Amino acid sequence: MENIEIRKIGLSQVDLLAEIGRQTFIETFYEVNTEQNMARYLADSFAIDQLTEEINNENSEFYFAWLGDTAVGYLKINFGDSQTELKNDKAVEIERIYVLKAYLGKNVGQLLYEQALQIAKQIDADYVWLGVWEQNQRAIRFYEKNGFVAFDKHLFKLGDDEQTDLMMKLELR
Repeated sequence: MENIEIRKIGLSQVDLLAEIGRQTFIETFYEVNTEQNMARYLADSFAIDQLTEEINNENSEFYFAWLGDTAVGYLKINFGDSQTELKNDKAVEIERIYVLKAYLGKNVGQLLYEQALQIAKQIDADYVWLGVWEQNQRAIRFYEKNGFVAFDKHLFKLGDDEQTDLMMKLELR
């Protein structure tokens, strides 16, 4: 496989981000959620206005994984008060790592994760944390393999379905 390049997403790429975001979320969760809940979540979370606001937020960053001229996955990280929960200035939240189904198992997720870790170390963060759906065993195994440990739980609302996420953390000190 060719080399995967990780590059920061700019505002001019918001349409592609929306497309990849929707596609990867559908590929990951469509079979285990209702069509109505999926439609509602996709419409809210991947609306161009919503993503534009997130890209313009100085405390959030997005990155694409590129294979040649094809975006095959993406990463979203949050700092400070843009974090969805902990809001610790000495922490980085990985809010999303998603890879197109055709590229799973090809090291794309690992490279996106390593980008997040590199940024966390550059800003001298104490830890990296994230929330992952308790039924997403593939993702949980991925994060455990990379040293994350579960430390709490929180609710994640997908449409009208309240789901439980494991909160996981990787100490950097």
